[in-house]
Amino acid sequence: MPDRQDTLDLPADLSAVPLALQWIEALAEREGWPPRTAFGLTLSLDEALTNVVSYAFGASAPAAAGAPAITVSCRSDERRIELELRDNGSPYDPTAGDPPPLVACLDESGIGGHGVRLMRHYLDTLDYRRQDGWNCLTLGMRIG
Repeated sequence: MPDRQDTLDLPADLSAVPLALQWIEALAEREGWPPRTAFGLTLSLDEALTNVVSYAFGASAPAAAGAPAITVSCRSDERRIELELRDNGSPYDPTAGDPPPLVACLDESGIGGHGVRLMRHYLDTLDYRRQDGWNCLTLGMRIG
């Protein structure tokens, strides 16, 4: 697939989120992605990365093998964009299980699972694998 690939190494803390969002917004502008595509990918990356820094490397997470690390790669061609978020934090598959049921109002909503539902709304594919001690989450979207 890749006509073009860009990669960003991030710190394993909350400062990673704004750095990644600036990066993806600059890519969207450089590549001329349609607004809906840019919005969906930015929102999905924000959600996924916030979960990684909050849970994979949080105080209750087991220590990472080696120095904590996060990498985001963007591969694209004229039809499709894929972001791959890799981290060496605690294993976690956000695609496992069903999201919580939809509720009539926010007061009835519990914590957890709603971000994945939002990502699935915008993305065409959301895939997870654990490879050599790394969580690998792929976010895919058709351009347009």
